[in-house]
Amino acid sequence: MASRRALKAVLIDLSGTLHIEDIAVPGAQEALARLRRARVAVKFVTNTTKECKRRLLERLQCLSFDIEEREIFTSLTAARNLLEQKGVRPLLLVEDSAREDFAGLETSDPNAVVIGLAPEHFNYEMLNKAFRLILDGAPLIAIHKARYYKRKDGLALGPGPFVTGLEYSTDTQATVVGKPERTFFLEALRDLNCSPEEAVMIGDDARDDVGGAQNTGMLGILVKTGKYRAGDESKINPPPHQTCESFPEAVDHILQHLLETR
Repeated sequence: MASRRALKAVLIDLSGTLHIEDIAVPGAQEALARLRRARVAVKFVTNTTKECKRRLLERLQCLSFDIEEREIFTSLTAARNLLEQKGVRPLLLVEDSAREDFAGLETSDPNAVVIGLAPEHFNYEMLNKAFRLILDGAPLIAIHKARYYKRKDGLALGPGPFVTGLEYSTDTQATVVGKPERTFFLEALRDLNCSPEEAVMIGDDARDDVGGAQNTGMLGILVKTGKYRAGDESKINPPPHQTCESFPEAVDHILQHLLETR
C-alpha cells in the first residue's frame, strides 16, 4: 500500500450519512460548514438511484445543506458514462425520477440491461424482460449492488438482491459501476487532482463506502447512522480507520487528527 500523504480531499456519502430521506442527520449542516472552512476539498459521492442529480440537489438544499451540483458524483453518472462508452441501448430498471440523468440515450429495441433501485419496476414482467434480454447476450450493468438501505420506516431491500437474482438465473456476472468499485472512487477523485492516499471517505455502509474506499487506497470513516448495524465495523478487512457516532463526530476526527499539522 502507498504511504499516506497530507489530506487533500474528503468524499462524503449522502443518504444515511448526511440525511435519511427528508430528514437531516442532527448537526450535519453545521459540521459540513466547519469542514469547508478547513483547507480540504469536499465531494459528495452517492449510490442513490431513486432520483436524478437535479432532484437530489433540490432535496439537499431544502435541508439547508450548502452543496453545489458540480460537487455531486453519482452512480447514475457513472452508469451513463459506461453506456456512452459501450454505445448500447439500455433497458432502464430505474425509478422514473432518475431517468432524467439518462436523457438523450437511445432506449428503443434495448440491447443492454441497467438496474438500479426501482421498487415500482421490480415486478415479474419487467424482471422477466431483463432476464430474456440477458439470455440473448445483453450485458447486465448494475448501478450498484447494495443489499439494503435506510428509509424513515426502517431498512428496505436495495437493488443487490435483484441483481444477484438476474446473475443467478442467466449465469452472468454484472458489471457494477457504483460503490464499492475502485473505478468509481478514482473517477470521483479525478477532477480534485487528488490521489487515494490523499483522501478520506465518510459513509454509513461498511462494505460499499468504507471497504471500497480503503481498497482503493483511501482512509475510511464509518458512521453509526443510516443503514449502520451494530458490528458492521468488524465485517470488513481492514477495519475502518475510525468508527464515529455520526457525521459531525467524523468531521471532528478529521479536523483534530488528520488536519492538525496543516
